[in-house]
Amino acid sequence: MSLLKNLLAPCLALLLAGCAALGPHESVEGPGNTAAWKEHRSHVATLDGWQISGKIGIRAPQESGSGTLFWLQRQDYFDIRLSGPLGRGATRLTGRPDAVSLEVAGQGRFEAESPEALVEAQLGWQLPVSHLLWWVRGLPAPDSRSRLSIDSESRLARLEQDGWQVEYLAYAEHNGFVLPERIRLQGHDLQITLVIKDWQPRQLGR
Repeated sequence: MSLLKNLLAPCLALLLAGCAALGPHESVEGPGNTAAWKEHRSHVATLDGWQISGKIGIRAPQESGSGTLFWLQRQDYFDIRLSGPLGRGATRLTGRPDAVSLEVAGQGRFEAESPEALVEAQLGWQLPVSHLLWWVRGLPAPDSRSRLSIDSESRLARLEQDGWQVEYLAYAEHNGFVLPERIRLQGHDLQITLVIKDWQPRQLGR
């Protein structure tokens, strides 16, 4: 018994160390190659800046609409502008960690410590804004459990994370990065469709 115990102890230690290195559990399925997916994910994760423009469609209880989207990301600073959806007029969400502001046409400017709290308080949407930083690049957010399905090209096809289902309907290459161009998000009585017309990815930290 002592010999078996001596053999198992280092194996268990290695297993636990390996699990700790992996971080939150990520379940991957689908026809794609897991190694190729990890390589794609690592490459896209180097993007810490971009400019996006396109269209957004929103369906929520008793309301729906569409409009235009502009998103400027510069490392930890973001500037997201929506025009037209749900008849609210222009909406602008800007901020850095622990300091976020929301401007709504005709209603004023509001501030909070998290974008999620601000959007829910002022717009009534339970939207994981911090996760969108990852989802818009075709990546799972790293700080919670996720279930992934990768396509035959080893890119993210579907994602389940924190009560949301995200579908990636189209990709295209931009400056050496394969990035989503059409995304459908569903969760918490809210459905969002993003159609990205222009991707300008940047690697600002290099």
